[in-house]
Amino acid sequence: MEFTDCVKFANENPVAWLATAEGDQPRVRGMGMWYADETGFYFQTATMKEMVGQLEKNGKVELAFYHPDEAVGTMLRVAGEIEFLDDVEVKKKVLADRPFLGEFGLTAEGPELVVFRISKGEAHFWDWESNLKPKEIIEFGD
Repeated sequence: MEFTDCVKFANENPVAWLATAEGDQPRVRGMGMWYADETGFYFQTATMKEMVGQLEKNGKVELAFYHPDEAVGTMLRVAGEIEFLDDVEVKKKVLADRPFLGEFGLTAEGPELVVFRISKGEAHFWDWESNLKPKEIIEFGD
């Protein structure tokens, strides 16, 4: 498998479980990924969320994307470090793609809208057939 397979799977199954850390306590939450491409996995959130402080203190995260099927399904796990994207044009694009964010008072110019991506790390797929086999790690980014 290649990174393009990861991008395709994530875009087809955009709800991910994102794990962060708060001190020594793991924290996990479901998130709707904005999109994935050859440059990484993109998400947005807002400063009123506790997750932003967790990411500022420790940018290492793990994501799990899941596609159910008649057996146990397929999972894509992605581990890496986030990169904040404080770019007005990127924020304008996320607001255009996700207009509901404006209903919360978020703007491209304001600091409350937070966009981040995981552009470097490693990923692997899991399904029942690969359950007991060694992980086939897919490294991505520079």
